[in-house]
Amino acid sequence: MSDVEFSATRRLILQGAGAVALIGLGNLPFLTSALAAANDKYPEEAFKQKSDADVIKTLYGKTAEPSDKVKMDAPEIAENGAVVPISVSTTLTDVTSVAFLVSENPNVLIAKYNIPAGTLPNVANRIKMAKTSNVTVLVEAGGKLYSASKEVKVTVGGCGG
Repeated sequence: MSDVEFSATRRLILQGAGAVALIGLGNLPFLTSALAAANDKYPEEAFKQKSDADVIKTLYGKTAEPSDKVKMDAPEIAENGAVVPISVSTTLTDVTSVAFLVSENPNVLIAKYNIPAGTLPNVANRIKMAKTSNVTVLVEAGGKLYSASKEVKVTVGGCGG
């Protein structure tokens, strides 16, 4: 058997095994949630907003209240604004989304995550920051909006400056 024939046969076997595995997983809730999340509408208008308040209004249509149940981990000083580690965790129940905002960035909304039911609401990201700014994390839970904020000092900007 030539190498070409072997590659084609191996490829077909692997594709078939992958299809069987996906069919077998088709009834699992996490896969259904992941597929539903993939069909969520991209919040294009929210990413265009230039202030925290406008982002919150566009995404959620309500105001956020600070909460000690939302824990954000961010450095006091980020030596390189191109790679700033930020994470959030919460003890709130029924979390449906988590969003990261940076007030002084050209685009305030950094990321928004839809959290499928039954998922632990712990999210970590490495974000870009143009300059020293307040970083705000929004957590939507039980139909309400909660937040936590922290100022992060940036010594070298990561958004082109």
